[in-house]
Amino acid sequence: MDIRKISIGTDYKSGAMHYIVGQEVLNASHSIHLIKFDSELDSIKIWIINEQEEVLLWKEFTSTMPISIEYNVNF
Repeated sequence: MDIRKISIGTDYKSGAMHYIVGQEVLNASHSIHLIKFDSELDSIKIWIINEQEEVLLWKEFTSTMPISIEYNVNF
């Protein structure tokens, strides 16, 4: 399943960082292209894309961090 959003942190409402596919980051020079679970490393990776369509690994969170995952739901 495709991941649409992740939230990192212990307090979902006020203290967590939220990352959503399509969200602009780095002063709007990039946007979140893909959020993917890496089962080999047991981590979540965030990939970003710029205007030249270069895709780069931006962040990686390990399973030791509290993570809430929201998947795409297509009806």
